[in-house]
Amino acid sequence: MTNVEVVSFGGWRKCVRLWNREIEVIVTTQVGPRVIRCGFIGGPNEFHVFERELGQLSGTQFTLYGGHRLWIAPEQRPRTYHPDNQKVTWAPGDTFVSFKAPSESTTGMQKELRLSIARTENCVAVTHVLTNHTPFALSLAAWAVTIMAPGGRALLPQEPHHPHPARLAPARPLVLWPYTDMTDARWSWGKKYIQFRHDPQIKGSQKIGALNSHGWIAYVNLDRLFVKRFPYLQEATYPDFNSNVELYGDEEFVELESLSPLRQLHPGESLTHEERWYLFQRVDIGRTDADIDRSLKPYLASTS
Repeated sequence: MTNVEVVSFGGWRKCVRLWNREIEVIVTTQVGPRVIRCGFIGGPNEFHVFERELGQLSGTQFTLYGGHRLWIAPEQRPRTYHPDNQKVTWAPGDTFVSFKAPSESTTGMQKELRLSIARTENCVAVTHVLTNHTPFALSLAAWAVTIMAPGGRALLPQEPHHPHPARLAPARPLVLWPYTDMTDARWSWGKKYIQFRHDPQIKGSQKIGALNSHGWIAYVNLDRLFVKRFPYLQEATYPDFNSNVELYGDEEFVELESLSPLRQLHPGESLTHEERWYLFQRVDIGRTDADIDRSLKPYLASTS
């Protein structure tokens, strides 16, 4: 059973802390839910929080708050931006702690996060649940969005590179948004890895999506490494021109995003989307493809 206690965080009096010997996560219950903190015990928060929004209660506008959230894809207004500002029901179980928001008045959808922390490794298992309480079938996907703390660098692995004419079929699908600028200095486009560096001095939003069979995306911040693992289903259809992973960044933060396959969700049905988060410290991750390969290999080998 995961260690669980009620704590205060950022002005919210009723948050839930889960921990093992080295790492902890804190989840809001008065709004959200948001996994508002994730990190080594006594160490910095690996997630970004918006100081101006901490401790807020209720309200009629969507509020980011920070941390990790569950959204509905594809991105649409108003469905994706329903304000999740109400109290969350939480309950510990045998293998996870459930955090369930009320059914949304404008969408008829209900969001739930189920979290647990491994006892012997620095791993957080997160199950995202969407339940359709409308009388209609809806086409949608779960969208797991993690706002990372400033100052780091995102790493997105590409599909294997092969010289022409060894492979003639297209591969390595990459999706661009209308505001994506591939000449932006924060991007680094390697043969094996796409990198995005947070820089508070460079203004403007950037975003890409990809169909990623590797099933991971990572973030390096100083000497700490955060790895997000997620499923890849070869025959599935994903949102956003078939993207199962997306990377967003601006001058304030970087987001690591994974998506479930699109599904026709009938009334009363639920879909789930799994992630596993891994935390490492005292790491030295290189910047070239070769150095990243060499330094990441032992860490990735310990994740699944």
